[in-house]
Amino acid sequence: MSWVGKLRHWVGSVPRARVRPQLRAFQAATRNCRVVQETVLRDLLTLNADSQFGQRHRLSSIRSVADFRKQLPLTDYDFYRSDIDEVREGNFNALLGTGNRLLMFSMSSGTTSATKYIPITQRFLDDYRRGWQVWGIRMLDDYPGVSQGRIVQLSSNDDQFRTPGGTRCGSITGLVASLQKKIVQSMYTVPGVLSKIEDAATRHYTALRIALADPEVALIMTANPSTLIHLAQRADREAETLIRDIADGTLTVANEIPEVVRSAIGRRIRKRNRRRAAALDRLKTTVGRLDPKDYWQNLKLIAVWTGGSAAAYLPRMREFYGNGPILDPGLSASEGRMTTPLQDNRPDGVLDITSHFFEFIPESEYESDTPSVLLAHELDVGQTYYILLTTSSGFYRYDICDVVRCTGFYNETPMLEFLHKGAHISNLTGEKIAESQAVCAVREAAEETGIRLEQFTLAPAWGDPPGYEILLEQELSEAAKLAEAIDRQLKIHNSEYADKRDSGRLQPLRCVTLPAGTWQRFASHRQGGKGGSVEQYKHPFLSPEIGFGERIRREFGQST
Repeated sequence: MSWVGKLRHWVGSVPRARVRPQLRAFQAATRNCRVVQETVLRDLLTLNADSQFGQRHRLSSIRSVADFRKQLPLTDYDFYRSDIDEVREGNFNALLGTGNRLLMFSMSSGTTSATKYIPITQRFLDDYRRGWQVWGIRMLDDYPGVSQGRIVQLSSNDDQFRTPGGTRCGSITGLVASLQKKIVQSMYTVPGVLSKIEDAATRHYTALRIALADPEVALIMTANPSTLIHLAQRADREAETLIRDIADGTLTVANEIPEVVRSAIGRRIRKRNRRRAAALDRLKTTVGRLDPKDYWQNLKLIAVWTGGSAAAYLPRMREFYGNGPILDPGLSASEGRMTTPLQDNRPDGVLDITSHFFEFIPESEYESDTPSVLLAHELDVGQTYYILLTTSSGFYRYDICDVVRCTGFYNETPMLEFLHKGAHISNLTGEKIAESQAVCAVREAAEETGIRLEQFTLAPAWGDPPGYEILLEQELSEAAKLAEAIDRQLKIHNSEYADKRDSGRLQPLRCVTLPAGTWQRFASHRQGGKGGSVEQYKHPFLSPEIGFGERIRREFGQST
């Protein structure tokens, strides 16, 4: 260990000691899941009881879970849209209690064309950070080498724009980064201010320019492994320019970044590092590639999602980053942090019962008008569920459209593994395309191009990078023109799709022609299955299944 690493480890021991009791408190809470959840529910109802929403739904009169279920239905974002619109205008009491201070709106792609504005309150932020701290202290205890090195983490901008009422809108990861103490910020090799760079390509190049110059990187953190694959490929592809910038103390894209960012990173960029540049150049020449596993030889751990579609990226990611340990950071979204992994090399985590109140609908009953709704302690191991959230942000019994599997119990608290978004949502790298968005994008693209479309399905397809394809039986002379128009419309309807496309994490959409009769054979198969009928059959205009096009071509592309 270098003297710098020893100093960093010693200095970091103070905040670690302060956080460790939170881990013990969380572990203690898991021994009494039902009581803890009932207490959390009462606290959350009291928190917003004096809001206009709370008075309208008589939250103060609720005395039990049964009362709660009688007075509030299962909800989605549209249930709160008018109240959130008022909050955006500055009437915070429309949804939030007087003691529940609003900090920002976290932006997320909605299941319609409109973006979702998720209120982030002080209570929400405190719960969110506590969950991360519990995860972090456990990670540092298990991987002490991390505290001796540096961290590469990419955060997003928490202040992209302001609402009419003056509230910032952006990403909660950026807010958390901005609130970190200086002693914690010193552990990060990529400064959070880079999130202020709007252009994704420029932001990623700047992050690579800073990170490659640091040989002491020990931990890499981001949500999607696809992002790490993209960064590794770009570092190798632009190695010559990056190495020259490191050697000369320059930044090729300096003129493309805001002055506030240039000012914040100027000292770090201007420092010439010819020794490091020479080492990188030797690696590129000797190995023939510039890969993270070679230029970050002190790398101890990678923290990325490992469940759901993210698992498909891990073999490819390991080609660039090596075979070291990978730790799942837990299931989280703009609406809340749901699980905290307490064991290594697993995609599941312990339900965060101290922050939100949770309910669950068995996946098999999701389309029912009267589904069973279970509490956390009532789950069965091996079964799959849709998860419902009640949070301090003013959401109650909120369907986040995530499907999870109960893998076991930690004390009395369930452990959950994320499987996929709901049946009508596709998610490869965080874009979360809804079927309604796909239909709107295709319809508007067809009108724009003057191409008359028949039956179609939008589906994800594996690749490097992956992307989407529209499956048609029609032979189109202007297929490329149609694909370009659909791609453009998807960017308009889904801001996260636009971000993933602009940053290169998704490739352009393409048209794929299926043999004549494929859709009819597919429909006949679905109608003939258990519970199927001609009257109830609905064609899937969006499939979340990776390789859906290949499968139906193989299984239904030829008549029998």
